[in-house]
Amino acid sequence: MDTADIAVTGIGLLSPAGIGCEENWHRLCQGESLAATDPQLGGLRTDFSCAVPDFPAEALLGRKLARRLDAFGLFAVVAARQAVADAGLDPGQWSAERVGVVLGVGSNSLHTYEKPFQLLNEGRAGHISPFAVPRSVPSMAAGEIALDLGARGVTFTTSSACASGATALGTAMDLLRSGRCDVVLAGGSESARSRMTAACFSRMGALSSRCTDPAAASRPFDVDRDGFVLGEGAAVMVLERAPDALRRRARVRGCLAGYGAGADAHHPTAPDPQGRGAEAAIRAALADAGCTASDIDHINAHGTSTPLNDETEARLLRRLFPSAPPVTANKSVLGHALGAAGAIEAAITLLSLEHGLIPPTANLALQDSGLELDIVTKQPRPRRMTMALSTSFGFGGQNAVLVMKSAM
Repeated sequence: MDTADIAVTGIGLLSPAGIGCEENWHRLCQGESLAATDPQLGGLRTDFSCAVPDFPAEALLGRKLARRLDAFGLFAVVAARQAVADAGLDPGQWSAERVGVVLGVGSNSLHTYEKPFQLLNEGRAGHISPFAVPRSVPSMAAGEIALDLGARGVTFTTSSACASGATALGTAMDLLRSGRCDVVLAGGSESARSRMTAACFSRMGALSSRCTDPAAASRPFDVDRDGFVLGEGAAVMVLERAPDALRRRARVRGCLAGYGAGADAHHPTAPDPQGRGAEAAIRAALADAGCTASDIDHINAHGTSTPLNDETEARLLRRLFPSAPPVTANKSVLGHALGAAGAIEAAITLLSLEHGLIPPTANLALQDSGLELDIVTKQPRPRRMTMALSTSFGFGGQNAVLVMKSAM
């Protein structure tokens, strides 16, 4: 661990694979998709998703907070509490003005607005809840964490589509390097299981329509992929400068060593077919980490299971990484949590480094000819690893890439 590294001293994680790192890791290593028919999406063209199972909001947060927040806010607070406990920090003892919060959220929580839209159309605007805005705007994910834990430092939300969570982590690195904060709680949170979200993505042709077999629907890099599967969840990390973490004798779970970001400036939704913006972000992340492509032992791919995105990413990874490090794609198991996905996948990448094990990609039978990658399938692959890369690409051509390093 170098003095320039940003140490990860705590991880909080919840996803369709469960609540907490241990439960998530166990399910991910089984390599089986968690997509299933979703009653919340009944009657829509795509009526399935990957949902956080039996989320006990009241038991974890109390009845008042559980009723006040939308799912993405609840997930954020739970993940943040987990991360702080994992880091061995006491919010009652820290210098609150030096503790920041940066959370990635892709968009407004549309769960809150489905009923108000109906009331407005019925001419009953006076019946709309006055809490609709404060429970649903993206900034409240960071705001609620700060409120819950008493963090009074720099606090805001990043929104760069499906790169939001990775953008938040990279921004947190910059805050620590600049000295503006001493501790940052960073990550992402989102629930994509709104009927409006599902209807809109379906109209775009972005979602899989494999309703008769949801568990086979999310299949990154497979020739039969036909779209992504909606997911949800949150990941929050406690980030500190490496010397500060060592000074307080914290357990370091891994390090964020490099961050790169940039825009395609190509199309509102489609990636640059040459992958130029994504390539620039990857090269920037490698340079920031002081390493080269040959130093990367593992890649956690964005891998959405959409035809064009996977093709573009596969071509890019083949071009930039001729040593062909093993690749996994977590969305095959968890679905796509949109703004939270980059943070969730970064957390899983750190767990992979920590365990020396790469969880498998689900539903991969055959890759596109000429675009083959060394994708881990069927069972976890043991591997000695020092450095890994996690890619996140979003609408608007927004790209964010993280380089992570083991604590050893």
